[in-house]
Amino acid sequence: YSTDFEVHRNWLAITHNLPLSQWYYEATSEWTLDYPPFFAWFEYALSHIAKYFDPKMLVIENLNYTSRATIFFQRFSVICTDILFIYAVRECCKCVNGKRAAKDILEKPTFILAVLLLWNFGLLIVDHIHFQYNGFLFGLMLLSVARLCQKRYLEGALLFAVLLHFKHIYMYVAPAYGIYLLRSYCFTANNADGSLKWRSFSLLHVTLLGLIVCLVSALSLGPFIVLGQLPQVISRLFPFKRGLCHAYWAPNFWALYNAMDKALTILGLKCNLLDPTKIPKASMTGGLVQEFQHTVLPSVTPLATLICTFISILPSVFCLWFKPQGPRGFLQCLVLCALSSFMFGWHVHEKAILLAILPLSLLSVQRAKDAGIYLFLTTTGHFSLFPLLFTSPELPIKILLMLLFTVYSFSSLKSLFRRERPLLNWPETLYLIQLVPLEIFCEIIFPLTPWKRHFPFVPLLLTSVYCALGITYAWLKLYLSVLTERIPARQKAE
Repeated sequence: YSTDFEVHRNWLAITHNLPLSQWYYEATSEWTLDYPPFFAWFEYALSHIAKYFDPKMLVIENLNYTSRATIFFQRFSVICTDILFIYAVRECCKCVNGKRAAKDILEKPTFILAVLLLWNFGLLIVDHIHFQYNGFLFGLMLLSVARLCQKRYLEGALLFAVLLHFKHIYMYVAPAYGIYLLRSYCFTANNADGSLKWRSFSLLHVTLLGLIVCLVSALSLGPFIVLGQLPQVISRLFPFKRGLCHAYWAPNFWALYNAMDKALTILGLKCNLLDPTKIPKASMTGGLVQEFQHTVLPSVTPLATLICTFISILPSVFCLWFKPQGPRGFLQCLVLCALSSFMFGWHVHEKAILLAILPLSLLSVQRAKDAGIYLFLTTTGHFSLFPLLFTSPELPIKILLMLLFTVYSFSSLKSLFRRERPLLNWPETLYLIQLVPLEIFCEIIFPLTPWKRHFPFVPLLLTSVYCALGITYAWLKLYLSVLTERIPARQKAE
C-alpha cells in the first residue's frame, strides 16, 4: 500500500484523540500533521465516521495499521468527496465557449472538457490507486476559477482563500488570483485602449476582498494564534529541512541540475579531479527525503529557489496586469504560475504537475495552439507519475489507463481542431514516442540486469530527467505563446 494510507490514518487518529493544542506537536509517527488547519478539521470530521468502520484505525500507536475496513473507508471517503470535483467540472463547462460547430455532442468543447477533467489519468491514479484527497481540493480550485470567469469575484476569492487553508501548495497560483482580482474587480473600468483607468479604483472592493482573506485566515489560524502556536504550525507547513527534492526527483529544473552535478562528479572522479573522501555522504540519488550538498555545482538553498520562482512568474503576472484579456488571460497566468513554481520550487512533489495540467484543460478546448501544449505537457507529466505505482500488478493497469486517456485526448482535440494546423510538430511527436522505449527499459529490461542491485535509482533518474526536458519545453513554449500574443496587441494600441 501507498504510505499515504498511513499518513492519513495517523492524521485521523491525531485529530480524533488529541486536543487542538497538540495537533501540530504530536510526533509518534514520522508522518506528522503538515497540512493547514482546515484539512486537519476535515480529518477530524472524517474520524467521527471512521470509528463506525474500524475504531482501531483511530489509535495513534497503531502504526501502519491497514485492516480491510480501514482501506475501504479511506477509498470510499475519497470517492464521496469527489462529488465537489464533479460539480466544479460542471460549472467550468458552463464557462467554455460552446459555439464551435460540432456534428454531435461527443465533439462539443464542453463534452470534451468534461471528459478531460473527470477522466484525468493523473488525478485518477494519484487519488484512487495511490491514494490522496486531491479531487475535492482541485474541485475547490476549479469552482473558484469558474466563479471568477462568471464575474462572481467575491465567491471566487472566498473559495480560493478556503482552499489555501486546506492545502498550502495552492500558494503557487496565488499571484494569478491576486493580480486578476485587483485588476478586474478592484478597478472597475478600463480606457478605450484597454489600459487601466486609475480613477475607477474601488476602495470598497479592496476592503471586501481583504475582509474575506482576514476572516478565513482568522477562522483557520486564529485558535493557534491564541494558543501561541503559530510558529509551530508554520514550521510544520514549511519543513525546509526535507531537502531540495522529494524522495524521487520531480521532473523540474532541479532534476536537470542534480543530474548535471552527478554527471560532473562521475567525470571528476574518473579524471582524478575530485577527492573521493570529500564527496558529501548524503546522496541525492538515495531515494530518501533528506538534505544533501551538491558536489560540483553550488548547493541550492530555499532562498535561491524562492528567488528563481519569483523571477520566473514575473512575466506572466505583468502580462495579466497590463493586458489582462479577461478569464483567458487569468487562466494563462494561473497555469504559468503553477508551472514556474513546479520548475523552481523547494521540495516539489511530482504530483504538483496536476496543478498546471487541470486548468490548462480549460484552455485546450478553445484554441489549437493551447491544445498542442496541453497534449505535450499532459502526456509527459502523466508519464512522470508512473513511478508512484511501482508494483508488478499495477504495471498493466497504469499503462492501460494512460493509453485510454491519451488516445482520447489526442483524438478528441484533433477532431475539434481538424480544420487547423497539426497540434504537434514532428520533434514533439518524436519526443513523446521515445517515452515507450524508456518505459520498456525502466520497467522490463533494467530489473533483469545486475545494475538493479547497485544502482536502484537509475529508472527514477532517467524518468525524471527525460520528463523534466519535456516539461521545461512545454513551460517555455506556453510562455512564448503568451508573450507573443500580448506584445503585438500592445504595440498596435500604441
